[in-house]
Order: sequence, then C-alpha cells, then structure tokens
Amino acid sequence: MTALLKSTCLVIYLLAIVAGLGLLPAGPGRVLQLLALALVAAHALESALVFGRLKAYPGPLIDSLTLALLFGVLHWKRLGTSA
Repeated sequence: MTALLKSTCLVIYLLAIVAGLGLLPAGPGRVLQLLALALVAAHALESALVFGRLKAYPGPLIDSLTLALLFGVLHWKRLGTSA
C-alpha cells in the first residue's frame, strides 16, 4: 500500500512538471500543478513538526528532508519514536 501511495505522489509531481512544460491542457494541468504545490506545502509543514523523527533517518539529513517533502508521513512514520 505504501508503494502505491508513494507512486501516486510521484505521478502527481511528474504530471505537474509535464503540465508546466505546456504538454497538458491548461485546465487539468493547472489543477495538477496546484495539487502538487499543496502536497509539497503540506509535507513541508509536516516536516517541521516531526523534525526529530527525520533526524533518525540512517543517512544524510538532507536525504531525509527531501524524502519527507516528497512523501510526507509515508517516509517518516517508520523513523524513530521521538516527535
């Protein structure tokens, strides 16, 4: 299930980029761009709230922050227990 949700996030981001290049109709493209922006904004707020968990990632902090911005709770829910 997590893989499906992560894939869905990536598809939304990819379609938003394609729309930005003018390869999709303006109406649906704009909706996809706004949806992608809303996802990234929500994940940015979420990342600030659970920064302690993001530091538990067994790699560079920038990698953990990037994954949290892309996937939100799908990334950090398994990291550490401190919030």
